Amino acid sequence: MTDDSASQARRLYPAQPALAVSIAVFRDGKVLLATRTGPPYARRFTLPGGLVETGETLEAAALRELREETGVLARICAFNQPVQHIQRDAAGRIERHYVILSFAAHWIAGEGQVGAEAGEILWRSPDDLADLALTPNLVGVVADARRLVEAKP
Repeated sequence: MTDDSASQARRLYPAQPALAVSIAVFRDGKVLLATRTGPPYARRFTLPGGLVETGETLEAAALRELREETGVLARICAFNQPVQHIQRDAAGRIERHYVILSFAAHWIAGEGQVGAEAGEILWRSPDDLADLALTPNLVGVVADARRLVEAKP
């Protein structure tokens, strides 16, 4: 088993929820979105993010995941909201459970680049997301993050 597949296997049927972060980065009124390359929600657009590492602050995890996934640098301006992802299998057992703490941020540098976890990257107006395949509740998360970013320049 590769490190990636071993990591994915540990996330299936967890004993407790996994703690993760996401980050809504805004530049010139547009938010950074990336498609996921693996489950859950492969090929859907979402915010950059991932699991928090032991000893890492939530903010440091969000900025690290952003940099690792997209090459973008940002400045966090506020905590946005918690997001939960609970997925059950056909028998009703909990297959995946993530608690994702989402942040709002201002862009500093980087255009965004595809990689192992980000299959496609784009900057898009939060008012222009209807034609994209998105992860659940993303429109509301982005709208709330936008309000925070606009309130804290």
